[in-house]
Amino acid sequence: MNTTLPPLALAPSPVDTSAATTYTDFNGLAALKKDPTSPQAIGAVAAQVEALFLQMMLKSMRDAGAGDNPDSNEMSMYQDMFDKQVALTISQHQDLGIGRLLKRQLSDKIAAAAPKSASSGTGAATPAAAMAQTPAEFVNRVMPTIRRAAGALGLNPLGMLAQAALETGWGQRMPRAADGASSLNIFGIKAGDDWKGARATADTLEFSNGVATPRRTAFRAYGSIEESVGDFVNLLKNSPRYREAVAAGGDAQAYIQSIGKSGYATDPEYANKLNQILDSGTLQAALRPRTAAL
Repeated sequence: MNTTLPPLALAPSPVDTSAATTYTDFNGLAALKKDPTSPQAIGAVAAQVEALFLQMMLKSMRDAGAGDNPDSNEMSMYQDMFDKQVALTISQHQDLGIGRLLKRQLSDKIAAAAPKSASSGTGAATPAAAMAQTPAEFVNRVMPTIRRAAGALGLNPLGMLAQAALETGWGQRMPRAADGASSLNIFGIKAGDDWKGARATADTLEFSNGVATPRRTAFRAYGSIEESVGDFVNLLKNSPRYREAVAAGGDAQAYIQSIGKSGYATDPEYANKLNQILDSGTLQAALRPRTAAL
């Protein structure tokens, strides 16, 4: 083999003693199973993956340098053992970036999957992106702002309320910002190139010719419900495609049909889903305490 390996830097930092120190040390990695989400375990797994990558690289280099003079089987076995140990040692002492990237990704996934702590004063766990735990709580939270906005447009607020309920799953799911905070985007407005404000992302299903395709989509993020509703109102007022929806006036079903035809969402069943919410017992029960106000 003509390639010379760089000297190993063994001094910068001690190797995690909970990780395997030789490629045959199965006990070191087995001990990590006791707490697989610990920083030590994540770091050790990342180092092992990086070591595998390095081992593959070393093998490719040896194969390329062997030419037509392959080593004996015994020599090949010893070289393979040496490569595995060298790869493991390099991964534990050198920052090649691969392990660091994997460590960050593993940490992010574990943090996202971890149960949230109880909200202060409630005694119940509340997901970071959930703004309400029940339909009634959702209506109580958003209806005052929606009612004012709908009144300014001359619309029946129930059409907009049904839309907000569908887009957020009654406040249970909204795109999250990078820090896990809710986007408070209750109408599912996407963030195009012209959007200069904060952004959040979520997995969505986009329909094209009736075929649903999963995508990772950027959405607008807001600092309050009022800001979210205000941006939606501006969208309705300023875009010609929603002129018919705004003209629906007090007819909530006419508003929903117009929104469905406008292409607001790619889902061909969008209007039908809105009508199902509008006619549902769930909405009626959630509205009951506010009927007099409507």
